[in-house]
Amino acid sequence: MSGSAFAIDVTGVTKRFGDKTVVNAIDLRVQRGEIYGFLGPNGSGKTTFIRMLCGLLTPDAGTGTCLGYDVRTQQADIKRHVGYMTQKFSYYEDLSIRENLDFIARLYAVSDRRAAVQRSLERLGLVNRSHQLAGELSGGWKQRLALAACLIHSPQLLLLDEPTAGVDPKARREFWDELHRLAADGITVLITTHYMDEAERCHRLAYLAYGNLLAHGTLADVLANGRLTTWTVTGPELSALAATLRGRAGVEQVVAFGTTLHVSGRDAAQLDAAVAAVRSPRHEWKKTRSSLEDVFISLMDQAKDNFA
Repeated sequence: MSGSAFAIDVTGVTKRFGDKTVVNAIDLRVQRGEIYGFLGPNGSGKTTFIRMLCGLLTPDAGTGTCLGYDVRTQQADIKRHVGYMTQKFSYYEDLSIRENLDFIARLYAVSDRRAAVQRSLERLGLVNRSHQLAGELSGGWKQRLALAACLIHSPQLLLLDEPTAGVDPKARREFWDELHRLAADGITVLITTHYMDEAERCHRLAYLAYGNLLAHGTLADVLANGRLTTWTVTGPELSALAATLRGRAGVEQVVAFGTTLHVSGRDAAQLDAAVAAVRSPRHEWKKTRSSLEDVFISLMDQAKDNFA
């Protein structure tokens, strides 16, 4: 395997289904031991891209490597060194946690299977539940089982496709704490998510919309490159104020956050003029840093739906 610093290094990766391009010439580099967040709206091509990286789909165009193996010609080698966690729980609900892990270890021909299963149970805090049927588990415990199964063959890269959807906040936090421990041990993680708080816990981010890579870099890079200006406003009758603001030149987003409105736009001068036109002593206005959600909604609004 290559000694490259990059676990993923691909250029121009493209996938088409019929006359629709669902992944369009994506370049991506992910460093070893990095947690890389992959974000975008439903149907943006995230899952298709992940399946090409882990050897389940062959790109129609593009070149590159995953863990040093060619993504077009060495897919079997990639599969042996990658752990892939799908959106849908995909283990046997009429088998126990231990039996599920033993079965996955058999598939990967893991040596000293019993010891490997025990290590996975201990690492994810599953020992006391090891004889519980998978079908009886809550969402958070199913998630732990799925991650334990991903790790059973000691992969160097984890590809996690919306792994925390429908999981409570405490279980999500514990899951992310485990991901950071894995990254500290040198395991690379590529994860898709719709949760902005999770995105902010990644080392770097990429934003995909309708097959196109629109932004990538650290959180600070993505926020800066979004070139979005945001005002917050508090005071009475915010619903009426929001209606007044919407449609004005320079105003792209007007979003309520509890008792506060966020008013955003990419043309700072036009936005400031729109704000000045409606300001009154009844409301308090402050210019603030745009949130990750503000930036991503702006990027999505700019993108063209390739299935429209």
